[in-house]
Amino acid sequence: MAIFCGQADGQVVDRERPAEWKNLVPGAQFKDHILPMPVRKGLTSNCWGGENVTPRDIDNGIEDPEWTYWGGDAHKDENGLYHLFVTRWPESHRDGHFGYFDSEIVHAVALDPMGPYRYQDTLGEGNNPELLIPPKMKNGKYVVYSVYGRYFISDSLNGPWKRRAYDFHKRERYVFNGYLNFSFAPRDDGSYLAVSRRGHIWASPDGVENWYNTSAESVYHKLEGIFEDPVLWKDDIQYHIIVNDWKGRIAYYLRSKDGFHWKPEAGEAYVPGISTYEDGTKSEWYKYERIRFLFDEQQRPSIVFFAVADCIKHDDLDNDNHSGKLIALPMRKARLLEMLNTSPVTATTQEIRVKVKAEEGFNPHTDLDLASLRYGSSDEVNFGRGSQLVRSEKSGEDLILVFNGKDCGFTAENFAGKLLGKDAAGELIFGWSSLPGPKEQVQYLSTLSPKFEFTNDGLVAYIEVQNFGELVSKPSSVRLLQGDEEIGLGSVRPLKPFETSIVQVKVKKRLKPGSQSKFTVTVESEGYPSESFTKAVRLPL
Repeated sequence: MAIFCGQADGQVVDRERPAEWKNLVPGAQFKDHILPMPVRKGLTSNCWGGENVTPRDIDNGIEDPEWTYWGGDAHKDENGLYHLFVTRWPESHRDGHFGYFDSEIVHAVALDPMGPYRYQDTLGEGNNPELLIPPKMKNGKYVVYSVYGRYFISDSLNGPWKRRAYDFHKRERYVFNGYLNFSFAPRDDGSYLAVSRRGHIWASPDGVENWYNTSAESVYHKLEGIFEDPVLWKDDIQYHIIVNDWKGRIAYYLRSKDGFHWKPEAGEAYVPGISTYEDGTKSEWYKYERIRFLFDEQQRPSIVFFAVADCIKHDDLDNDNHSGKLIALPMRKARLLEMLNTSPVTATTQEIRVKVKAEEGFNPHTDLDLASLRYGSSDEVNFGRGSQLVRSEKSGEDLILVFNGKDCGFTAENFAGKLLGKDAAGELIFGWSSLPGPKEQVQYLSTLSPKFEFTNDGLVAYIEVQNFGELVSKPSSVRLLQGDEEIGLGSVRPLKPFETSIVQVKVKKRLKPGSQSKFTVTVESEGYPSESFTKAVRLPL
């Protein structure tokens, strides 16, 4: 099938995958759970686009020959209507695809989550929208994020919308390319976390005006790539990120217990070629970007949305046959699991008991291929290993799976277990469960660089420490280092979430006034990873 686009220099590179990914089993990669699109009113070639994307369902997602649509976020209201906030710009724009610099955010609605979404009204100038919704918003408002630090706020999904600006506190951290392409996740206390384009984690007490950069470095995979378009979400088990390497046309998947410390997962989250219909027809979209989800009541992705283009962006010109649209694909939902062990799983654990919960359309007593199931660390299960099933036990409508404690692969670094196998019809089935121990609510202490003062008693450092967690922090210590040498030690009193304290540390080493060095501040608290921040600081004269 022909793809009507060129290969502009520097626009695409082939990324070499890690060799061990060849051993991943079906269901290990996030992309394995993106399902074919239903064929509803039929497929047509009477539409824009190259032969690589026709015939297609023009009622899937949102498209219009007069507009380029690019990236959107949807939500189902209490009446069963689906609201989509999506970017668009005229197909006739003189800059072709790059007319997105003049794009607007619009509101569209649909009766079916797969579409078609129909235009309702315009919020205003903007790009890459994401919807933050009550009741997690402490002020009870709806917020639609836009780029460059702006957002729209309203009492209703139907508006009217007012434009406002965030106050981003970068906290001496590096911020790449402004405040683009953020994605957000509410926490249980009504505060929010966000991930920025290049993988820095931000925190806000209410998800509205004030955001604080907490990351000393990117949390993304340590693989080659130019990353953008992250999506962040949280369920009852863990936090999740998917981020796209736009130049390599490959996306990656990460997980976290607390939203601050992240574990990369092996495999591809998505790549070109994932769009198929239930009748076997493929749509070979050239670009997949701006991933977003429609979530169910348990915050499981049920529909995945992509901004897609039929050709390379430089070949999409004004008033031509190329354009972009938003597509919607169904997703296989994770099964609801609960680990029943109350003690941490160790090398001496004999049995691991995991309850699989019944829900509408799923009966664990009849809908599981028990012999296919594996459970344990995703690093084991994703490669066909993990603990094997010993027996199963009925628990009302639910089913308890009993696995041997051997081969689960759990270490102190693990916070969730993965179930992978097949259902009775031979289709993939998967799910996650929390491991015994504290849940995702944590303290998170983060510092700024030291501010020095020469006093009659010697050199003193003043270090700002702030708690970005959901819990009151434990009494903690602050270590001040010059290079690898510790030159001061202080203590931090318990801090409420988002509370700040200035810690005074007496410097044990004689330092020359006006000299510049790299100093590292490390915060340590029992039961938590240490957090460090390094920056060059010049001493006062």
